[in-house]
Amino acid sequence: MGLIGDIKDTMSKAVFTPSSLLSGRGGLHMAQILMSVVTFILGAFRGGSSHTYWNYAMFTWAFCPIMTLVITIIEMFKLDIILNMFCMDWSDFTTGMAMSSTLMTVSVAITYANFYACLKCLYGWIVTIFAFLCALVYTLEVVKDKFLDKKKGSYLAAAPGFWKVMEAFVSCMIFISLTGYRDKPALILCVVAYAIPFPILPLIIATNILKKLKTCLPFNLDRFVFIFLVISVVLYIFAAIMWPIFMFRNNPRPSDCPPSFCIWAIQFMVAFFTYVNLILFTLDLIFTLLGILDFKRT
Repeated sequence: MGLIGDIKDTMSKAVFTPSSLLSGRGGLHMAQILMSVVTFILGAFRGGSSHTYWNYAMFTWAFCPIMTLVITIIEMFKLDIILNMFCMDWSDFTTGMAMSSTLMTVSVAITYANFYACLKCLYGWIVTIFAFLCALVYTLEVVKDKFLDKKKGSYLAAAPGFWKVMEAFVSCMIFISLTGYRDKPALILCVVAYAIPFPILPLIIATNILKKLKTCLPFNLDRFVFIFLVISVVLYIFAAIMWPIFMFRNNPRPSDCPPSFCIWAIQFMVAFFTYVNLILFTLDLIFTLLGILDFKRT
């Protein structure tokens, strides 16, 4: 009866509360949705493009406001109380999503400015300005959650989860930058090395967010993550060695190589992000190992 009573009490609290939209958090969410939608429309009207950076920008300006809208609706109907009771730490999830959205929108604003803003591209500058404003409103939520409200995350908004988010984000940047590898078997192996860890990262993140699912696993998740990280570090060491050798051997930087149009510069970004992710996976591996060994910081 105790559990049934708790469920009934929780369900009774899940009521429609439109006043949540008038709070500082609700206002930030409305601004995020508005800015993302406006930026998406402006970017779409600029014209289609086969460029992967443009596709990534359009995805970001669609995905982030959709997630913000879902979070807003759940909080407006107080459904977060039910989710908090049965399956996840809602505060951690929302703060983690704000941090992830900030990461995505800031990176999109920078890449869009690099590729589509120029002295004669007025419309490109307009989209770029809105892209930075969009990134700003997401950054304000992170500042509010982490520094003003001092929310402490349990996974996604804490170091273990955000390591995984960063690793997945850098992997995405690698994939949208891949070019010039199809006729070189060694570089194809590098792409395979990038691809193996990528789909496992969101599974690890989702399993840690859903607390009930984590407790039902027939194996120790922390040890599985440790093995996964060891394999990922080995794969990225391989890619960090092979990609620069086989991509840049007999392929020096052209004398005229603007960042916006130079294929060599994009290929260099793959090498750069490979080393960034290698560092992230290595640090994640070290901290995971310390956690398994019950290392406690004084």
